[in-house]
Amino acid sequence: MKEKIDNLISSINKVILGNQKQIELAVICLLANGNLLIEDLPGTGKSTLSRALAKSFGLDFKSVHFTNDLLHSDLIGVNIFKSETSSFSFEKGPIFSNVLLADEINRASPRTQSALLEAMNSNEINVDGEKMQLPTPFFVIASQNPLNQIGTSPLPESQLDRFLMRISLGTPSRDSEKRILKGEKVLVDSIDKIISIQDLRKIQNFIDNLELSDELYEYILDLISESRKTKNGGLSTRAAIGIISAAKSCAYLRGEDSVFPEHVKFVFNAVTEHRLDNGFKENESISERILKEVDAIR
Repeated sequence: MKEKIDNLISSINKVILGNQKQIELAVICLLANGNLLIEDLPGTGKSTLSRALAKSFGLDFKSVHFTNDLLHSDLIGVNIFKSETSSFSFEKGPIFSNVLLADEINRASPRTQSALLEAMNSNEINVDGEKMQLPTPFFVIASQNPLNQIGTSPLPESQLDRFLMRISLGTPSRDSEKRILKGEKVLVDSIDKIISIQDLRKIQNFIDNLELSDELYEYILDLISESRKTKNGGLSTRAAIGIISAAKSCAYLRGEDSVFPEHVKFVFNAVTEHRLDNGFKENESISERILKEVDAIR
């Protein structure tokens, strides 16, 4: 299975040039059964990465462009009266998919965002008092524009906390951009399914059962304690659980049977930075400072 994961990452790398680490983090997030927030300028490949992930795992994919007039019913669906049967029939919205791309999520109204929050929290929605289960797996990839752009507003902390990771693709390197301009990038439609849904579930089960040493738990707790010395209030226990889930997935990605500090360090920024600070930083991030302050176990 490790060979399939390597092939999957290599396949996506041909579509998203020059973003090896971000692709690995996105795959780690999916394997950890989390949700992913991609924060970047328009045109950096957020939608392409989302479609490439879905195709590689053979997952049903839908995309919704979040605008300020998007209704929550546009997302989850609506009951429609059928005159021929004199009854209501529920027409499912795009949220009923394995992978949902919530494009430019921070342009939508709080009510629409809250509908997505419920789905991310419990993998179900409530329609007129009736609960409906969403497909399994259910993976939300949301893109967010920088807050200095017109028509955007910050996501509430409660919703940010539902995202296991936040990444930024950034602009490609000069060499990668030249390859894109020359047409060397592979189109996302050419990507084949490499891992089935059944295999994905097996991998997620295996990752869940990976065990951490007591020393590694202590290291993670030291990181959490250090974060709580900051003015932002620090990381919650939910964030610590997210670090563990992501570190386990990273270990699997590396072909390791045990989780080590380097796996924690690889995912730490992506798991924690959006919980510590909801803005772009030009200098060293809070999470990077925390990693430097805490000694890893030997």
